[in-house]
Amino acid sequence: MSIQKWLLSLLFSCSFSAIFAQAFDVKAIQINAQNEVIVTTEAGMWIISRYPGDILKLNYTPKVMTHDEQVSDAVIATPLKKAPVIKNYAGGQMISWSEDCFMVILSHGISINAGMKSYTKLSDVFCKDNERGFSFLLQPDEMIFGGGERALPMNRRGYKLPLNNNPWYGYQMGADALNYSMPFVLSNKGYAILFENPSKGQIDIGKSRTDVMTFSGCSGALTCYIVPGKTSEEILTNYHRLIGTQPLPPRWAMGNLMSRFGYRSESQARSVVSAMKKDSVPVDAIIFDLFWFGDSIQHTLGNLEWTNKKAWPDPHKMIDYFHKQHLKTILIMEPFVVNTSLQFENSRKYHAVDSAGNPFLIKDFYFGQGGLIDIFRKDAKDWFFSKYKNQMKIGVDGWWGDLGEPERHPSSLQHQLYDFGFKRQFGADEVHNIYGHYWSKMLYDNYKSTNPHLRLFHLNRSGFAGSARYSGFPWTGDVSRSWGGLQAQLPVLLGMSISGSPYVHSDAGGFAGGDGDGELYIRWLQFAGFTPIYRPHGTALGELNPDVKDIPSEAALWPEPIRSLAKEAAINRYRWLPYNYTLSYLQATKGKPLMKPMFFMNDKDTNLLKANEQYMWGDKVMIVPITSAGQSSKTYYLPEGIWTNLNSYDTLHGARWYNDRSLSMNHIPVWVKEGAFIPQSPNMMHTEEYGQKSLDVFYFPSAQKSEYEMYEDDGVDALAITQKKFELIKFQSSGTGNTTTITISSNGGRYKGQATSRKMRLRIPNMKGRFEVTINGIIMKGNNADASIHGLSIPFTFNHQKISITIRQK
Repeated sequence: MSIQKWLLSLLFSCSFSAIFAQAFDVKAIQINAQNEVIVTTEAGMWIISRYPGDILKLNYTPKVMTHDEQVSDAVIATPLKKAPVIKNYAGGQMISWSEDCFMVILSHGISINAGMKSYTKLSDVFCKDNERGFSFLLQPDEMIFGGGERALPMNRRGYKLPLNNNPWYGYQMGADALNYSMPFVLSNKGYAILFENPSKGQIDIGKSRTDVMTFSGCSGALTCYIVPGKTSEEILTNYHRLIGTQPLPPRWAMGNLMSRFGYRSESQARSVVSAMKKDSVPVDAIIFDLFWFGDSIQHTLGNLEWTNKKAWPDPHKMIDYFHKQHLKTILIMEPFVVNTSLQFENSRKYHAVDSAGNPFLIKDFYFGQGGLIDIFRKDAKDWFFSKYKNQMKIGVDGWWGDLGEPERHPSSLQHQLYDFGFKRQFGADEVHNIYGHYWSKMLYDNYKSTNPHLRLFHLNRSGFAGSARYSGFPWTGDVSRSWGGLQAQLPVLLGMSISGSPYVHSDAGGFAGGDGDGELYIRWLQFAGFTPIYRPHGTALGELNPDVKDIPSEAALWPEPIRSLAKEAAINRYRWLPYNYTLSYLQATKGKPLMKPMFFMNDKDTNLLKANEQYMWGDKVMIVPITSAGQSSKTYYLPEGIWTNLNSYDTLHGARWYNDRSLSMNHIPVWVKEGAFIPQSPNMMHTEEYGQKSLDVFYFPSAQKSEYEMYEDDGVDALAITQKKFELIKFQSSGTGNTTTITISSNGGRYKGQATSRKMRLRIPNMKGRFEVTINGIIMKGNNADASIHGLSIPFTFNHQKISITIRQK
């Protein structure tokens, strides 16, 4: 009981704000048939339950509260059935599931210990006419991260974060309310909190009162989840156990996605593709913005058909042509239907309504007056998906959902959630933050029933907690095409990754404005190569808007030397495909983030909390973006261990700050930790070549044993994991010394298109001297030296049988 005594000593030393003390005035405690704890108080009722990972759910219902419905489906985990022990303790009521998982309800708050290192204090719960929420005490040195998309410092303490999915054109650092807010925060004190309430609101993280964090929403249920963990990474893993993980993407989605705002005709699109092919720039998809259904930016949303036969004479034939070029086709869709579009009259009965139940006409919308599809209605979803099906019939491969905040969503607009079992209409503010989530769910569910073996790709810039499991690939909105816009991306991307959205990415190169800065373009692409999705995209309208500089997003359209540098960035993206695709597997199966902040490496190293201009790409690779013009040096922190610079193959010992004076335009700093295996596939022009090419497997020497598993499948099948149609190739090292043994083995998995054998090279940097190399006991002849990496290169053929490579120093 020592932990509990320590907890209570902290509890009594803190001052709770007892604004709503009656909420903690316990009258009775019972355990129901589901082993939930029912706590009746003077002012209402708590329902408390425990989930896997010692996650605790708290739901509070005051005796007097309206509009308290739970419209979110964010949480999919099932509560545990173990009943807790309840007893009087130190003047309060203790609810205990184990020595490390318990809470104490006192007259002035609830102290929660959800794990060995997790401790927090709920100090207030409140419910007013249009505001309800929770308050938690903050410890003096506590740091708070997450909250979704925010172009703010990683530590969000001292900020008031709007929970209001919001478009922000041309933003830079300082933008606090972007397209994808998330009511989830992670503390450096061993816990995170999900506030499962999708209404408009805010999280005040020590802004109004330095020692208090307050969540508030304008409507909905008062529900929160306390998510513990011994480390930050374990907290995030537990969070994904609660809300689900993201399914595997189609492998082509990990390639170069060619995009701009926007291609205005088939001939223009073909000419850009030809330029990319001629210059040997690898590419896997072409994305069509709103010009596919109209000739102008305004007054065309809702056509949902190829309307200009001169610009697009035969879309089916065009898409077939792109398929022969190994290119997927992606189309944009929006949930708005303006009154000048082809579908306006047909769609009106599916629009959100006014208070009288009539279709709501939005009059102050940039794209034209019109209505918003009520994505919460089954008939509206069916109608909307029928437009997707029409394009799928001609071969469209992926989707881009835009304006899904929704971008224009008047408070007086009403949504009908009768299909959810609710008997009233909901105001826009009540469901605003979850509109994009249910749009993604609509597409995911229908796509799955239509194409059960195909993986969905859906760009959608807005959503809610749990949206990732519906195969959403959000981007960070209409960022400024400037150095300030680039500098904003790392905190935005990491904030989203921490919040449970693993595939967030940006319009690489920047979207809005700009002056054609080639250095900015290159630095952005080099950074984007180590983010979940690689999609250069920006405004390039040509003669349609001569007042705006026409800046290409495609590498082949830039002059030298920018063209060659941009091409190399794309080639490097494909080189890393085996490693990147394995990161996707780890997310889908273990809830691991693809990119993560440095402090995930070691919660005890306080320097990692200061290392905010770098990040980890997986567990062993550290990336340092270059985000300032003309930068010739950069100071960053190497964590504990021995690290190898992947550009120079120099090695350094970590747990120290390092001033890198070797920056060049050719690359950004990439460091790999000792013991890592990094699989790479050179010379690919598109992902359909994957598996046909040889594989380079880098091993970075370490005195310690290490291992790595690479994931392989057909890149297409949505059921690959559940039906075990995949192979895991394991690489193991005995550690370096006079003799080093590397073994390569397979789990024996099989999948469609799997090659019977594959050429591989084991490449070991910085192995200097003379060595004898044996493969399965047979001595290799010839020279294995590889001057390009100051080490060894050992070729072999892998036929899915165990191989043992032994390296003995002579």
